[in-house]
Amino acid sequence: MKKKFLILLFFLILNQAQSIETKIIHNIQNEIITNVDIKNEFKYLVALNNSLKKLNKEKILSISNESIIREKIKKIEILKNFKEIRISEDYSNILIKNIYSRINLKSLTEFEQYLKNYGLTINDIKTKITIDALWNELIMQKYGTKININKNKIEEEILKNSKIQKTEYQLSEIIFEVINKEEIKKKYNEIVNSIDKEGFENSAAIYSFSESAKIGGDIGWINENSLNDNIKKNIRNLKIGQITKPIVLSNGVLILKLEDTKSSESILNIKNELKKAINYERNRQLNQYSKIYYNKIKKNLNFDG
Repeated sequence: MKKKFLILLFFLILNQAQSIETKIIHNIQNEIITNVDIKNEFKYLVALNNSLKKLNKEKILSISNESIIREKIKKIEILKNFKEIRISEDYSNILIKNIYSRINLKSLTEFEQYLKNYGLTINDIKTKITIDALWNELIMQKYGTKININKNKIEEEILKNSKIQKTEYQLSEIIFEVINKEEIKKKYNEIVNSIDKEGFENSAAIYSFSESAKIGGDIGWINENSLNDNIKKNIRNLKIGQITKPIVLSNGVLILKLEDTKSSESILNIKNELKKAINYERNRQLNQYSKIYYNKIKKNLNFDG
């Protein structure tokens, strides 16, 4: 039944006619989601991750549908905790630059032209990154005191390797949920099959609950000193293009893909490396708490459709 609904909805929202009748698809606590919202979410996700074009129509629709639902739920909760949905212009500009730099564009002007090809404007992007930024701030407020980072241990590892060859890994991630430990192998194999068929980027969009799912799971270049021992152990012997076995986290299971690696002989800037390592570990833990909190508030919302 759900499959038939998705197929019908896909043709409704991706109708190529210039004038499309707006229909309410979901109503979440009086926050409506229309077929036009889902169509625009599809355009946004494809703009950030072009590989989504390779997926079949049903999967594209499902990803777009779930993505806009998450955004609306986050917006509802943000409005309970903030006076308005707004961040500073300077912060907004930094986030926008991060987006267009990742897709190899050199300026805001280039990015604006790029967005036109998808029927989007820079204001569309600002709205979305503002919601994401405020959600992250909310999670920090709720769970910041629960973040456990052993700064001394991290610094010790950095100092130990400060004058030897430095290795950096370009990584992508998928973080998925399981009900129990027995389900890990089954879900992992399902995702591996998807990676073989659809590619890692598209599989991240389908399965991952991490914020990086919107950009194909990309988490960029990470210095080995920024990684905890468990993750280092899992990626150390990978060849480029390979993925790890499932890495069990406190609130999910992590799969990492090694995109590239580079090494250099240098004396590390201890202060900068420590800061990057702490930020990486903090973001990793906050991402887990983000999922916990999202699931909690979703259960308590009136959801029609």
